[in-house]
Amino acid sequence: MMSEQRILIIVRHPPIGSSWVREALEAALVGAALGQSISLLFMGEGVLALLPDQQTGPLGQKGTGAMIDVLPLYDIEQIHVDQESLERLGLRQEQLNCETRLASPVNLITQHDLVLNF
Repeated sequence: MMSEQRILIIVRHPPIGSSWVREALEAALVGAALGQSISLLFMGEGVLALLPDQQTGPLGQKGTGAMIDVLPLYDIEQIHVDQESLERLGLRQEQLNCETRLASPVNLITQHDLVLNF
């Protein structure tokens, strides 16, 4: 049995036009199912994945809103957002579709054993 690691998954890409966000969320769900401590950090255009009413992307690319909704069921409750990214995109934390914590990427990275970038 593997020991629990603190894993930070950083989401930097927008939700439409690639599968990066979906892959990040799948990695988070798998890690949590395997008993790892998972935190997510949305920064850059990745913050856009947290906006409500995400639609299907081009060529039938599935939206990620439903995956974000189930994160608490997998005990993934550490969902962070980079404040600089919010400000750069002209967004407020209250506009996001889930409960998030404002965080400094540097501080979060130093608090985790493993960091995955998507």
